[in-house]
Amino acid sequence: MNPTRRDVLKASATLATGLATGIGFSNTTMPQSTKFKLKYAPHFGMFENHAGKDLFDQLKFCADQGFTAWEDNGMMGRDPQTQEKLGQTMRDLGIQMGVFVADAEWSKPVYALGGDENRANLRKKAEAAVQVAKRVGVTWMTVVPGPYHLGLAWDYQTANVIDCLKTMAEVFAPENLVMVLEPLNPRDHAGMFLTKIPQAFQICKAVDSPACKILFDMYHQQITEGNIIPNIDAAWSEIAYFQQGDNPGRQEPLTGEMNYQNIFKHISRKSKDMIMGMEHGKSQGGKEGEIKLLNAYRWADDF
Repeated sequence: MNPTRRDVLKASATLATGLATGIGFSNTTMPQSTKFKLKYAPHFGMFENHAGKDLFDQLKFCADQGFTAWEDNGMMGRDPQTQEKLGQTMRDLGIQMGVFVADAEWSKPVYALGGDENRANLRKKAEAAVQVAKRVGVTWMTVVPGPYHLGLAWDYQTANVIDCLKTMAEVFAPENLVMVLEPLNPRDHAGMFLTKIPQAFQICKAVDSPACKILFDMYHQQITEGNIIPNIDAAWSEIAYFQQGDNPGRQEPLTGEMNYQNIFKHISRKSKDMIMGMEHGKSQGGKEGEIKLLNAYRWADDF
């Protein structure tokens, strides 16, 4: 018997309800703790309702849930002893440390203006980041090249940014470390120089160093340019790291318009070694919200 229009609408409504919570999952029951296929990387605070506020307990909890990677943007601000202890704990748990922020310039067009003084200061920042990376056992560090300058031609600014990044790459490359450039969307971060994946691709090609690659944050790029999977393919040779968050809202998969199951499946066909940073919030508070987040990743990882 052919389905009626009412049958189709009812089925669509049921599917929509399932998508809102995680298909086939309960938000009150912890999902099965099996290892994820890809290296999704939570951050501190994401599961503290279950694990408590202790950083090491949070790492242990996430390892038990099947996570094999981690992020901590603020790692440079932690004391050296804590950095070393966190790094050792992650190694003991089989968790690979992802990015921390080496430099994120928000107010001044330091990179866009360039010059000897700015490059010297950026070299010092890179040298400090190397020491943190050694303590923790990190390969990748986020760099945000800051605002553009209103009074300087764009091509001059691009050349200056490239020169600044070359200076930093000279510090990172001998240590086999990689700075990953993060394009930011202009809605949430107006005035930033680096906004698009093709732009980041061009800059990485110009810097021409294994120490300068792209951090492809899919939340930002869905807003800025969309075309996520084709841009992943086009820029693949210069991508070293991913981050995600659904749009709108910058929360877990299944809360917005992005089909993360298909995106993760596509990435997994190219490589299962990429870290997928969970740089987003939760759509629901408390333990229920943490279970909902886990369920969303179980669904997105089911390919």
